Amino acid sequence: MKRVVLTGATGFVGANLARRLLRDGHEVHLLLRPEHNPWRIASVHDDLHLHIVDLRDADRLTSAVRDIRPEWIFHLAAYGAYSSQADVAKMVETNISGTINLVNAGLAAGFEAFVNTGSSSEYGLKDHPPSEVEPLNPNSHYAVTKASATLFCRFTAQARSVHLPTVRLYSVYGPYEEPSRLIPALITRGLRGALPPLVNPEVARDYVHVGDVSEAYIRAASHPTSEPGAVFNVGTGEQTSLRQAVEMARRLMAIPAEPSWGSMPNRQWDTHVWVADPAKIMRELGWHPRFSFAEGLRETTEWFRQHSELLKFYETQDVRPNIPPAPPA
Repeated sequence: MKRVVLTGATGFVGANLARRLLRDGHEVHLLLRPEHNPWRIASVHDDLHLHIVDLRDADRLTSAVRDIRPEWIFHLAAYGAYSSQADVAKMVETNISGTINLVNAGLAAGFEAFVNTGSSSEYGLKDHPPSEVEPLNPNSHYAVTKASATLFCRFTAQARSVHLPTVRLYSVYGPYEEPSRLIPALITRGLRGALPPLVNPEVARDYVHVGDVSEAYIRAASHPTSEPGAVFNVGTGEQTSLRQAVEMARRLMAIPAEPSWGSMPNRQWDTHVWVADPAKIMRELGWHPRFSFAEGLRETTEWFRQHSELLKFYETQDVRPNIPPAPPA
């Protein structure tokens, strides 16, 4: 059993990772913003240790981490991943300054492993699956801040000889995903025989199931490598176009509705090529995705069916980017 600190646990990926850590028997401490929204962790609230601290408050953060004395630290807190999160100053405060503060707090307290969360957007638009050694070309302010945090963590690992890897995530989906995202919108509409507004059908993503992503975090923490500050792409190595995703959903849920392509405008990051090169994490950490996209979509659809109270909550949300309120208990 490890004593674990986790940031970003009220977010989609963090909430799933918290549950995985609890299932594995670890003691899980969450660092939560004062204004956090707890709906994703409500069902496991009593099994967690909660600490209200802002990552921008370096002194309080250092004190909190020192009191916890974590062996593992997982840093998932971020701002700017959604279109509604457009405040550049807040991106810098959260993604760069917050990361620096947490790393420094961890160094002061001591840790066995600190796993930072990167983003595939750090690479920018590519016409091929980029490897971890490829130069970064961020395609947004958010990507710039995530790349900066990755570089800081890598440098710190090299300078201080600590185990501080970064997992660079592709398009994660699964239980508790943001209602405005494609997969929840497809499922919640699809279970009613409808489809959400859609962008260009050739837009593609490398969709990786959140259960596989949680496994990647665990492996990154528990398998030190010879490379200080190693970066690992976390994706399947296979991309799925929007057309393919919609057709899979239509077959899975017997959706009679026809897709209305272009009924939602493309976003600045939409592209026909967005796919990971996961060779390094497979080779060095022995990680392999368990879910194909078809299997993950089926599993996520079944999760929605089994959580009727959350399905009703998701159905009330607009398909445009938003920050959802807490669902009814």
